[in-house]
Amino acid sequence: MNAAYRRTLVLLLQLAACVAAPSCKSPANAPAPAAVASAPAAMRDDSHLAAGGGVPPGAVVHNPHSGNAAVAKSGGALFVAMNCNGCHGDDGAGWVGPSLADGRWRFGGSDAEVFTSIYYGRSKGMPAFGGALGVEGVWTLVTYLQSLPVPAALATESWETQ
Repeated sequence: MNAAYRRTLVLLLQLAACVAAPSCKSPANAPAPAAVASAPAAMRDDSHLAAGGGVPPGAVVHNPHSGNAAVAKSGGALFVAMNCNGCHGDDGAGWVGPSLADGRWRFGGSDAEVFTSIYYGRSKGMPAFGGALGVEGVWTLVTYLQSLPVPAALATESWETQ
């Protein structure tokens, strides 16, 4: 028996012993991690590839603070506190990151779509803030962003084809 085979066999036996030991197993009544327990229900995404040709139904996600001016105001303070304005500019008007106040959304502008972008992040620059802010904090930011008035004159053209 060569040395590499012997090391592999020992590692497999150690792994099997650990799996069989009660200390390696979670108790059946162990609580779920807080981050997982507070995560929102998954939204349907028709851009994903689906087995059998049909995407499973997703949850309908609603902003619990929609239209609440007090929450929108605290969301504005959170926007600054979390340094969102460092990329998206003051009042979400855009800077290094895109404008969040012009009514044009690359990944969708519904409350649920904006929530998903903030909570889970997006590739190429948008970090996921769900772990830092939690569900309530992200909804507060969504409420603020949805309260921003769309400017009468937009500086650029929409990236979407009309």
